[in-house]
Amino acid sequence: MCRKQPGIAIGRLCEKCDGKCPICDSLVRPATLVRVCDECNYGSYAGRCVICGSTGISDAYYCKECVLQEKDRDGCPKIINLGSAKTDLFYERKKYGFKRR
Repeated sequence: MCRKQPGIAIGRLCEKCDGKCPICDSLVRPATLVRVCDECNYGSYAGRCVICGSTGISDAYYCKECVLQEKDRDGCPKIINLGSAKTDLFYERKKYGFKRR
């Protein structure tokens, strides 16, 4: 996640991710509007889904649980590097010799 200081831009969600909380992926009780930082909403990134990066169609909301636990104040919730995280996991498993079952 980005975790920088959120700006005035409102986070968006695509059709596939619509209704999900960007932190816990819950689909229940949306409470607070998601704000993203200016870097995550600049240029071609404007209006993109906070979770997967495709074209956004609706506003993103934090669920009631995340608001009560104050996880909505941790900073910008935009997922920035999903691809390299999976690649790192692959090489980390290979380094330690873990095999898939």
